[in-house]
Amino acid sequence: MRYWALLLTLLAAAPSFAEDGGTDIVRGKLRQTAGQAPAIETAAGKRVALSGDEPTMKVANDPRLKDADFEVKGRLEPDGHLEINHIHIPSLFVYRDGKRLQVSYWCDVCYIRTSSPGKCWCCQKQTDLDPIEPEP
Repeated sequence: MRYWALLLTLLAAAPSFAEDGGTDIVRGKLRQTAGQAPAIETAAGKRVALSGDEPTMKVANDPRLKDADFEVKGRLEPDGHLEINHIHIPSLFVYRDGKRLQVSYWCDVCYIRTSSPGKCWCCQKQTDLDPIEPEP
């Protein structure tokens, strides 16, 4: 009986596991202003406020990315802000020398890669910003 209850629970939750996230893309300069949500300023001068889960917002608020040529993938909401896809869906990219790179962080002590900034879970060293080529 417990097996069937567990199976039904997993089946009910399956759509949330398979969520691909939004497919709207906004590219421009990443703007970070104290007291305001981070935003992308497009080439046309439009500011699109960003929101998302906690690890994603840590990236959007990383001062090392301030004013970077930035691309965000998510879902444009009716009020005009972009809800960034959850951190497990590659959605945050920086352009360097015209090359699109996925934002990631690296601990050079433990050789651990993470998706958002902070202390390495192993040695507690602050992780380095280390954009990588996105997977195809």
